[in-house]
Amino acid sequence: MIKRGGMLRAAGLFGLCALAACDLVAPPVPGTPPQARPPVEAPPEVTEPEVVAPSQASLALATYYRRLQNDLLSQGLLRGDGGGPDTPFTDTQLARNFIRIALFDEYVTDGDILRPQATLSRLRRWDRPVRMSLEFGPSVTPDQQQRDRISVASYARRLSIATGLPITQTDRNPNFHVLVLNEDDRLGYAARLQEIVPGIAPSSLRAITNLPREQLCVVVAFSEGGSASYSKAVAVIRAEHPDLLRTTCFHEELAQGLGLANDSPQARPSIFNDDEEFGLLTRHDELLLKMLYDDRFETGMTAAEAAPIARQIARELLNSGPT
Repeated sequence: MIKRGGMLRAAGLFGLCALAACDLVAPPVPGTPPQARPPVEAPPEVTEPEVVAPSQASLALATYYRRLQNDLLSQGLLRGDGGGPDTPFTDTQLARNFIRIALFDEYVTDGDILRPQATLSRLRRWDRPVRMSLEFGPSVTPDQQQRDRISVASYARRLSIATGLPITQTDRNPNFHVLVLNEDDRLGYAARLQEIVPGIAPSSLRAITNLPREQLCVVVAFSEGGSASYSKAVAVIRAEHPDLLRTTCFHEELAQGLGLANDSPQARPSIFNDDEEFGLLTRHDELLLKMLYDDRFETGMTAAEAAPIARQIARELLNSGPT
């Protein structure tokens, strides 16, 4: 929360002194020299952190992403309406999409690199409160930082309602780090990432620092000791993005970091689909999150164990009201 500074007026005391032209110093004792008043120290100046101008490479990326956003919008993509009559889905489709998105990983580790390949996994999610913090590179202006904080705080509340999981934005002992970095910041962020995630694998480190231009954003979630329960996550959002692409990255990466790790070309209306039709979290996606954190699932379940439960929950969700 940002709290504006204010001035507390001690009105009664000020009024009396003004009328009597007095000050709050005891009069000198007769026959004693007046004592000099101690010098009053000026309060320290509060200065805003200096904003570092982005490099030419970063400026070129900003131009590229503005053009990309305009191109996608001209094609009717990056929808923010959540889906409607043109995007109906059944309980069978919802259950199938859940298994494909929640029970598969989007990447596999190949040596020291992460390679895109959908791979069968276990049900992964958080079994503890999520504390999201935002961290900005020096090129991000204070105004933009404030807008991002407001956006993420609002979205965190929405995710918390959808999942039933306590999710807050805070800088106190965070376990979900949202980094807003430009190209220059990210390339030099290895040491900071190792501080955030001690023992981070080279493949995860490289996936974050060597982000290709075509990849708009990324999230990496971490477990301890081979557990399927997440203990930490790091999302990286490009500071070069214009407003809508920036918001779509917040929506997708923060939701994926809760356990919806994969994409599916069959999922619609959904942000977990690489066709870019939808840019903001949809009603379908909120139902996926609600399913993921249903108590009937157990963290670590296989797809075979989760499938019949997913079908039952999907039937209940869609029979309880319109999609």
